[in-house]
Amino acid sequence: MKNHGYEIKDTDAIITPALIYYKDIIAENLDKMVSVAGDARRLWPHVKSHKMEALVRLQIEKGITKFKCATIAEAEMVAACGAEEAVIAYPLIGPNVDRFLDLCQAFLGTRFWAIGDDLASLKTLSDKACERNRKVHTLIDVNMGTNRTGVRPENLYDLYRKCQKLPGLLPDGLHCYDGNHGIEDYDRRQEAVEQVNKRVFAVADKLREEGMSCTLLIMGGTPSFPCHARFPQVYMSPGTCVVSDYGYFSRFKDENFIPAGIVMTRVISHPEDGYFTLDLGYKGIAADPPGQRGKLLGVEHASPVRQNEEHWIWRMDEGFEGERPKIGTVLYVIPTHICPTSALYPEAFVAVDGVIADRWKVTARNRKITW
Repeated sequence: MKNHGYEIKDTDAIITPALIYYKDIIAENLDKMVSVAGDARRLWPHVKSHKMEALVRLQIEKGITKFKCATIAEAEMVAACGAEEAVIAYPLIGPNVDRFLDLCQAFLGTRFWAIGDDLASLKTLSDKACERNRKVHTLIDVNMGTNRTGVRPENLYDLYRKCQKLPGLLPDGLHCYDGNHGIEDYDRRQEAVEQVNKRVFAVADKLREEGMSCTLLIMGGTPSFPCHARFPQVYMSPGTCVVSDYGYFSRFKDENFIPAGIVMTRVISHPEDGYFTLDLGYKGIAADPPGQRGKLLGVEHASPVRQNEEHWIWRMDEGFEGERPKIGTVLYVIPTHICPTSALYPEAFVAVDGVIADRWKVTARNRKITW
C-alpha cells in the first residue's frame, strides 16, 4: 500500500501516537457496505469497531437505522443518535439486566433487543421485566461454530419454545454470528456459511409452522456478510468494514474495504546501527491477533524486532540500512486490528484531503455512560 494517501499536512502539533480516521474513505466503505447488502434497511452494523457517535450519525445519513452493540454504553450511544433499533449482542448477566431495562425506559423511541442462550438467565431477565411491567424483545443467540456464546442449532428449537412461555420476553428471532467463517477464499466461505444457514433456517421454519413468531434473523460479520446477502430473509451485521484494517484488507480481497483508521507515529531513537524505534507500543495499537500488529507504511525494507508498552523496535533489512528513517520522522501504521486500537484512544483526528478537519470522540470507549 502507498504511503501518500495517508499523509497529513501540518503534523507538528499532533502528539503521537495518534489515531486518525479518514472521512472520505469511511464514506466509500459505507457505500460499499450498503451496495453489498442491497438495501441499507437490511443492515445492523456493529459499532464496537469505532464506538463513535459521529460515525453512527454518518451511517444514519446513509439510511442505516439499526445497530448492533457489545455494551450497554454502545447501546446508549446509538439510541442518543436516534437509532430505531439496537441489539445488545452480549448475554445480559448480573447488573447488566437492570441497566438494560433502565435503558429501555430512558429511550422509548428505540426498540432494544436482548439476546440469550441460557434458560435460567433468560428467566431472570423475564422476571425483572415483569417487575417493571415490561416485555423485552428477545433474540435467541445461536452458536454458529465459534463456540463463544450461543445455543447449538440442535438445541435451538427447545430453548426457543421454552422462552415463548416466559411472560416478560417477546422472542422474535435469532442472533447468528459466525466469526469462525473467516475463510479467505470466497467460494469456500460461501459454502461454509450455507451449510450452517440451512440448519438455522430449518429451525426457524419449524418455529413459524408451529405458530411461533421468528421474524428477525441477524447473521454474519464482515467476512461473511456478503455470503448472507443472497438470502433475502436475513439481516446482516458487518462491523469492521466501516473503518477496516490491515488484517481484513490483506485477507479478504473480494470485499475491497479500504483501511480508514491509521495510527500516526514518530521515530524517537536510533539505538543501534540499522535499528530505529517508534513511539508506538502496544498501549497505542492492538496487541491482537498474534503476529505483526500493523503495516508500517513508507519504510518497505524494515522488519519489527520487539514491541513494548510505549516502544516499537524495528531493524532495516540487510543492504537497506541507508534508508533508515531519521529521528523525528512522522510515519503511519495501519493496525492489523482496528477495533481494540480505536478503544485505546479518547478521540480520533478526522482527516479530509490530507488536512485534520475534525475530532471524533470515542463516545462509548468506557463501559458506562449514564446507565
